[in-house]
Amino acid sequence: MKILEKAISFSIEKHSGMFRKSSNIPFIIHPMEAMSIAAGLTSDYEILAATVLHDVVEDTPVRIEEIKELFGERIASLVASDTEDKMRDIPPSESWMARKEATIIALKSASIDEKIIVLSDKLSNIRSIYQNVIHDGDAIWEKFNQKDKRLHEWYYRAIAENISELSDTIAYHEYCRLVNEVFNT
Repeated sequence: MKILEKAISFSIEKHSGMFRKSSNIPFIIHPMEAMSIAAGLTSDYEILAATVLHDVVEDTPVRIEEIKELFGERIASLVASDTEDKMRDIPPSESWMARKEATIIALKSASIDEKIIVLSDKLSNIRSIYQNVIHDGDAIWEKFNQKDKRLHEWYYRAIAENISELSDTIAYHEYCRLVNEVFNT
């Protein structure tokens, strides 16, 4: 349990002052929600710790080496598996497709532990998108680096296809239902 408490505290500290895309919602809500989703899929504290840490390397100055030093090899490996290479030398709108394709390719050989983190992360994201679609309609896509709704649909459906080992879980069914609702199918 100590490792999970340490991960939660670290994530809160590192995401301090950050907000969700185009909102006033503190960013930490997302990793905490993702961790809560993961807790419905596993009782493995290291997976839960990696889930709450999943955006620390991607979105803050923290490097994977620091995660390894503080939390160990397994948690660092799990965090790295869900850390997108932001390709910071390319504008985000231009690197979006390459980044998402890399995620899908990596998912094809990901472990079930890694897929639990991805499902937890993406279910939290699609919940947020769904709420924004209800509130703002298709104007929501203007908030993203990639503005083409059809490409987002491709990505979220490819995620579902590549984490289908979790298809017997409530979280997976919720994810697929929300993807269908967001993309009107």
